[in-house]
Amino acid sequence: MGNLVAIVGRPNVGKSTLFNRLTKTRQAIVNDEAGTTRDRQYGKVEWIGQEFSIVDTGGWVVNSDDIFEEEIRKQVMLAIEEADVILFVVDVLNGVTDLDQQVASILRRSKLPVILVANKTDNSGLYYESAEFYSLGLGEPYCVSALSGSGTGDLLDLVVSKFQKKTEEILDEEIPRFAVVGRPNAGKSSIVNAFIGEERNIVTEIAGTTRDSIYTRYNKYGFDFYLVDTAGIRKKNKVVEDLEYYSVMRSIRAIENSDVCILMLDATRGIEGQDLNIFSLIQRNQKGLVVVVNKWDLVEDKSDKLMNEFKSAIRERLAPFVDFPIIFASALTKQRILKVLDAAEEVYRNRKMRISTARLNEEMLPLIEAYPPPSIKGKYIKIKYCTQLPNTRIPSFVFFANLPQYVKEPYKRFLENKMREKWNMTGTPINIYIRQK
Repeated sequence: MGNLVAIVGRPNVGKSTLFNRLTKTRQAIVNDEAGTTRDRQYGKVEWIGQEFSIVDTGGWVVNSDDIFEEEIRKQVMLAIEEADVILFVVDVLNGVTDLDQQVASILRRSKLPVILVANKTDNSGLYYESAEFYSLGLGEPYCVSALSGSGTGDLLDLVVSKFQKKTEEILDEEIPRFAVVGRPNAGKSSIVNAFIGEERNIVTEIAGTTRDSIYTRYNKYGFDFYLVDTAGIRKKNKVVEDLEYYSVMRSIRAIENSDVCILMLDATRGIEGQDLNIFSLIQRNQKGLVVVVNKWDLVEDKSDKLMNEFKSAIRERLAPFVDFPIIFASALTKQRILKVLDAAEEVYRNRKMRISTARLNEEMLPLIEAYPPPSIKGKYIKIKYCTQLPNTRIPSFVFFANLPQYVKEPYKRFLENKMREKWNMTGTPINIYIRQK
């Protein structure tokens, strides 16, 4: 069960720079103007053998003064509700501001571990300046420079030391875990209710701590799986439902704890930016995918032509990953509900697919010979052999080549597409590695 760390603080204190430093990426759009982080910031951090998720709430502020403080307050409340540890970032160069004090007063009332991070401490002279942050009542400020990286190792040590030992889950490893995700109002709770029905007696709930996911064991109509449901879907929340970051924060845990994600889209609204954010979480965690176009009962024209247009529009937006089932359903009228479960089960089986080395080479080598990787600088690239790696979460294949560094992404995609034509891998991502033979 992964831990979730949230970065909070007012704009321009360097939250995105810290996020990039800790996740070793340049995902955020870092810029000196206030409020420029627009990407939904979510990343994975690995430190001393522990992996955890980190969310930068900075991208969520609607930049206009009157709702500015209100938005930051909502973010902080949400972080308190969803995260395990909070990094509260302040700026040594600016000292304590009113907004810092407001955030601090919310954080002081929470029971969560809060680490006060004094950023932009680029030289030792500034260390003394950081003392004024003691006045926030959140203990000792940790001095770091997100820009140069100084102090971030000690900070990560501290973060990891704050994680509570999680309760071990008593789950049967052999049973698939499905998560229903999507933005608010796409019909997540309705479809969960449609699956489970009111007959609660066939349902056993296994709960971890409040922040953990709740697994509902479902076995009827020949299905047997766990439905992953973050605790939050059951308790109506203090934070307003329609906030964009709400659904992303809520989705993180459900996605991380599942094998297959059932992504709900609203037929009356099409694909929106937020759907793409949730999709990219699914991809980054390498989970199986079933897309459900819900509220199909509300669409007037139900022709095949419209369905096909819908399908190609969805695949276009989610490209390059396009090999996944799309089901038109209605949680309300229960139309095609069991079909959704059939598709999820099939995707789960596809994730477990094994292809024998002999069969793989027999199918792929003639293809590779007919369409070899393009030669580079007069050097011919030869792929002699391929095999599937054992014990991986998703099907992963190694192709051995004489010059692996010259085999580029488009060729790997060509290999993937050919494999998908020959074997049913619908809904599951696959990994293709090119190695030195």
